[in-house]
Amino acid sequence: MSSARPRVRRSAAPSGRRTRLALTGPAALLAAALTACSGDPSVSAEVGGEAEAPDTSVSVNLRGTAAAPGGPVKVTLAHGKLKTVAVTAGEDGTLTGKISADGRTWTSDRVAAPGTAYTVEARDTQGGGDRASFTTAEAEKVNKLLLAPGKNTTVGIAQPLSVVFDHPVKNKAAVERALEVSTSNGTEGSWGWLRDHSGKDRVDWRPREYWKPGTKVTLDARLNGVDTGADGGWFVRDYTTTFTIGAAQVVKVDLDRSRLALHRDGKPVLDIPMSAGTPGGEKASWRGTAVLMSKEGTINMRSETVGLGDAYDKMVDYSMRLTWSGMYAHAAPWNAGVFGRANRSSGCVGMSDADAAALYGQVRVGDPFEMTGTQAKGTVAEGNGYGAWNLSWEDWAAKSALT
Repeated sequence: MSSARPRVRRSAAPSGRRTRLALTGPAALLAAALTACSGDPSVSAEVGGEAEAPDTSVSVNLRGTAAAPGGPVKVTLAHGKLKTVAVTAGEDGTLTGKISADGRTWTSDRVAAPGTAYTVEARDTQGGGDRASFTTAEAEKVNKLLLAPGKNTTVGIAQPLSVVFDHPVKNKAAVERALEVSTSNGTEGSWGWLRDHSGKDRVDWRPREYWKPGTKVTLDARLNGVDTGADGGWFVRDYTTTFTIGAAQVVKVDLDRSRLALHRDGKPVLDIPMSAGTPGGEKASWRGTAVLMSKEGTINMRSETVGLGDAYDKMVDYSMRLTWSGMYAHAAPWNAGVFGRANRSSGCVGMSDADAAALYGQVRVGDPFEMTGTQAKGTVAEGNGYGAWNLSWEDWAAKSALT
């Protein structure tokens, strides 16, 4: 790690006298340069022909051009009291912080980020002041993430906050502490760590119960400078997203009766005959609560993409994704003969064109699909789409890294 070249101000004292820079007024200096600019405090300088011990009454814990990121910036005053400390980060950023009760130390609220130039300006209660600068080392590896839901969207009452990371996250507690969720009505919720269906690390925040309609939610992911651990790398920026909860809509899928019903504010809106997955094998549907992930319209569905060989290759209308593993609700006019009577699909919830269009037009991403019945192959896993609702609140909260 490099350090700045020692810098000492010289006074014009008469020859033969030792002089120290004193804090005597508004224009006075904070007793020579801050340690971040001063180098080795053991270095002395000749003033008026005699050696003078440098005054290092103010110090900064980071220095040089390759300072270690990931820790807070600390400014310490050996004597007297600090009045103000301002730390700028990069071209337009700042670090806020607090002065200790004894006035001797200022500590930043956030950590120093990688590859960032910082300038520190400090003043004491006597009006003295000085500035210093340092730069943190570049990150050897950078981690990034994908946030859901998107910014300024309106979503259903079951939509979780979901964060998928590009690289592994070993320091889960440090990452989770940087993720601040605020709501307009004090909604109780918890983060839970899981493995995404893609195999990547993921953390979701779900409420204890379904969201209340109209709730406004903000995620402030203050991750810049957080080290995710071995093989993960550093975050070098912050992230944010905001969204609003829409109407209280629930889709109830009865696998045994082959019926689907849309309820809004507790009242039935649609009641549709359908045909779900063929029971008794891999073509069966999932049970449990899935969350509508996306409305994808007309798409090409091919059986080999979900491990079912060459059973089908169709263009399918009004496609509504429920899981990453390929379970959809969609139009399936080829199964018209069994709607409301039997389950004969390859795992999806199929209905007539007209009924699918009616459902597609009214559901919203984030709406829960509550699927019940014995004719299922298992329960939707928490990482297969948004399956967190299939865990009890206690089991979900236990998945937080901070419990």
